[in-house]
Amino acid sequence: MVNTLREDGSGEIFARVYKALKYVVYGLLSVNIALFLNEEMASSAHAAPSGMDLFTVIQLFSATLDTAAWVLLLLLFELETAVIPDERLVGRTQWIIHGIRLICGLAIVSAFWGYLGEWQVFWKSEALQVPACELVGQGWSVLLDFDKFIALDAQSCVALGAEVVVLTELEQVVATPMALNSAYQLGLVDVINSATWILVVVLLEIEVRLQLWGGVPQKFQRPFSGAKIVLYLTLAIAAVYWGFEGEFLDFWDAALWLFAFVFIELNVFEWQRDLAKEARQ
Repeated sequence: MVNTLREDGSGEIFARVYKALKYVVYGLLSVNIALFLNEEMASSAHAAPSGMDLFTVIQLFSATLDTAAWVLLLLLFELETAVIPDERLVGRTQWIIHGIRLICGLAIVSAFWGYLGEWQVFWKSEALQVPACELVGQGWSVLLDFDKFIALDAQSCVALGAEVVVLTELEQVVATPMALNSAYQLGLVDVINSATWILVVVLLEIEVRLQLWGGVPQKFQRPFSGAKIVLYLTLAIAAVYWGFEGEFLDFWDAALWLFAFVFIELNVFEWQRDLAKEARQ
């Protein structure tokens, strides 16, 4: 399973550059965990109700949880498809990898429900019945966009204008209809993106398992490839959407993940080629 790129001349240089680039991307994804945590800590100060339960914590820190679980899962895929030889993927090693993967899978599914819950926050609102400036000094916040809040003060209440809504699923949060609609759309893209990544990893899991059992049957190869093209295209569209909406961290993170899974797909391709070569010998 270990990569079989040529180890001489230009092939050796390419292999080294490829490996270095791959691990740089993995490292940048690990940094994103801290960036999402910092962003969600700031958001939770405005959005978190008193007496949070476990689901609320998952909802408020879904991106951090999701990214951390995916980074660990990515490293497991790297170990299985490019580092650990096939003959060692048995016994305790296999059970440890499967156990960690199960925990990561539970975290990713939990993060998906967190994204769904966060999106649902923007489903319900009602018109503010008093001028927004009358609420200054009472602990209210203003939703600027998805996961972006500021305190309601004399300046921000004037900037809200005459048409203001209250987010009934949050404590003391107001917004303009435009900001609420933008947050709703971004929340929906988060849900779609999370669900799509889950489908990607399900396909990869099936592919890896089939590889360990003797290779992917010919009749499944084309459907697998077609499904993954659709899924990766969906993820690319989500990344572009975040870029146009000015959500740089989400765009940057999505682009890095697409690069990372290009490397995983190449690992799987090399693995399949190795197995085919061994079968012909």
